[in-house]
Amino acid sequence: MTQIVSQNEIDLIVGTNHHDPFQVLGLHECEQNGKKVVAVRAFLPDAVKADIVDTSTGTAFKMDKLHDAGFFEAVITERKQAFPYRIKSYYENGASAEFYDSYAFMPTVGEMDQYYFSQGNHHELYEKLGAHVRYFDYFQDKLGGVSFAVWAPNAKRVSVIGDFNSWDGRRHAMRTLGNSGVWEIFIPGLQTGQNYKFEIKTKEGALLEKCDPFAFYAEVRPKTASKIYDLSGYNWDDQEWMESRKSRDWHKEPVSIYECHLGSFMRNEEEGNRFLTYRELAPIIADYVKEQGYTHIELLPVTEHPLDISWGYQVTGYFAPTSRFGNPKDFMYFIDYMHNEGIGVILDWVPAHFPKDSHGLARFDGTALYEHADPRQGEHKDWGTYIFNFGRNEVRNFLISSALFWMDKYHADGIRVDAVASMLYLDYSRKANEWVPNKFGGRENLEAIEFLKQMNTVCQELHPGTMNIAEESTAFPMVSRPAADGGLGFTFKWNMGWMNDTLSYFQKDPIYRRYHHGNLTFPLVYAFNENFVYVLSHDEVVHGKGNLINKMPGDFWQKFANLRLLFSMMWSMPGKKLVFMGSDFGQWNEWNSNQSLDWHLLDFDSNKGVQRLVSHLNYLYRSEPSLHEKDCDGSGFEWISFDNSDESIISWIRKGNNDDDITLFVANFTPVPRSDYRVGVPRQGFYQEILNSDSEMYFGSNIGNYGGRWSEEIGWNNRENSIAIEVPPLSVVGFKLNK
Repeated sequence: MTQIVSQNEIDLIVGTNHHDPFQVLGLHECEQNGKKVVAVRAFLPDAVKADIVDTSTGTAFKMDKLHDAGFFEAVITERKQAFPYRIKSYYENGASAEFYDSYAFMPTVGEMDQYYFSQGNHHELYEKLGAHVRYFDYFQDKLGGVSFAVWAPNAKRVSVIGDFNSWDGRRHAMRTLGNSGVWEIFIPGLQTGQNYKFEIKTKEGALLEKCDPFAFYAEVRPKTASKIYDLSGYNWDDQEWMESRKSRDWHKEPVSIYECHLGSFMRNEEEGNRFLTYRELAPIIADYVKEQGYTHIELLPVTEHPLDISWGYQVTGYFAPTSRFGNPKDFMYFIDYMHNEGIGVILDWVPAHFPKDSHGLARFDGTALYEHADPRQGEHKDWGTYIFNFGRNEVRNFLISSALFWMDKYHADGIRVDAVASMLYLDYSRKANEWVPNKFGGRENLEAIEFLKQMNTVCQELHPGTMNIAEESTAFPMVSRPAADGGLGFTFKWNMGWMNDTLSYFQKDPIYRRYHHGNLTFPLVYAFNENFVYVLSHDEVVHGKGNLINKMPGDFWQKFANLRLLFSMMWSMPGKKLVFMGSDFGQWNEWNSNQSLDWHLLDFDSNKGVQRLVSHLNYLYRSEPSLHEKDCDGSGFEWISFDNSDESIISWIRKGNNDDDITLFVANFTPVPRSDYRVGVPRQGFYQEILNSDSEMYFGSNIGNYGGRWSEEIGWNNRENSIAIEVPPLSVVGFKLNK
């Protein structure tokens, strides 16, 4: 027996403690007694013997077993340089296996990849880290397999474990690449669909099993393994949509968003209340959204998550659409289908925090890697989650590449960023002694702010025409202003102030609304400080809050009248629109994520009327330039009267880019109809009634203005002309100027 490898190296390999097993295993050109030879080494647990097979000649070379655990070496004097080979291993039960050696291949993550990652600027990091189907020229052969790469800088050892190696961390120990903290290996012969994880040995010697942070696909919960998946090969059919998107300025175009939870939009009750798949849902949702006139859908998080009742907000897979509804190409089909129906797709995305599940990002390599170590910075106690360490370049890169990934690989039209306020403030939901001030002694999270600026800037640069929307509930300045101008760079911001003030007002009995008139008008004071989306989201119909219809006061008829009034005011005020599924047809029950929406309610005229109204509102919003061209421009809005608190009536004007595009609205927040109610108008002409939320087609009392009113030269509301109109109870009436 001729041995070249040292005993210390054998012990490190067998003990799975070697930081770079490629230095020992695989083929090495060596010298022995002054002569060039080739040494091939392999660690084959449970094997009793092994051979090296030269694939170019078929010649076999016996390997010597140097350790009972299964360490083998062959010193081949007949070869002077590397040659193509396979390993053949034999076992006590008579079985054998022949395979190409993982330790014969060069790294798949280059030095520039490592550099840009360390700087936080690798925009296509998802092409390098994770699991990727690849093909290599191996001498004269074209070999397919899967490359694995993972960031775990504080690990003592990292291995790939899976179906293909009996989940044995000894068999495919990875190499570490310089000081990058990245571990890598290529395993020939693997196929898509196989399950895998990373086994991480901590510095303390503990073994952790982690799913791949960059996995494209995962097992269906409650299982937690990542799955090898090749994203290439889907034939997209949305070229026209994608090309036209590049030049879209959504600030000046209609944006009406249908917020949707895929798991409860509709289920198959005949088959055990099962989820519908992405491919089943695509035509159903598209037909509904298209019929109702929405421009976009916004999906509650579809990123992989372990717990159904988290609705997707406890993310373990930032690059994987959840397997609950199908595989990644099924989700590509879903978005492709939407685009071909003229519907944009916005994805809810959660960079503010992540769960503590042991298979996820938490304490990934045995240390606080993705999160802060200090719980005053690294934990959301209210949510039981960890907070990303935005000061670490690699963590920022991970998140930015995730945002870009959905736009690149899935053609997403934007992201809605969850819980931005929790990112901006170090003292968010904390007592005085539970947070750490920034370097200036302030409460702003400077690192998170810079992350958001960088993310938004990069998304817009690389994917023009997409939109990033902030769920931000405070008065933090310039959220939706460009980062170059000192803002955070979001396209839009949810108008949480409007939502809170308006719902508080609507929940009041009309007899008391006169005392809360400011709740209606105050949001217009700051309406153009940001580019706002008016929202009535899922957050308002859960956790005992009841659905929108149940927030409305009064008897049955008044509840529906109030709801129609709410929607009509929302759609006619400046700003983009978002409404959560079910609310738009007056679902009575609070949203339940474990069952379908109550679609049977559409058999009732009351609910059908609300749905019909929302459809009409979307039509008006999209067809009337005055209602969308200046959504984000104060010159497109003008009060007629905002101070009639005694009668709880407000009136306003919307204007488009063309001076002739003028619409006028009057809203009555009491159940008392007003006859011959005079309203000042900006010009002479005929004011055509284009909206009446009290119409009988919406389940209203059908008080109206018989097509419209001619202006009269009677001064009113500080204007030279006016119209006298019928204002129905609990309603909005709208008029368009026809000269």
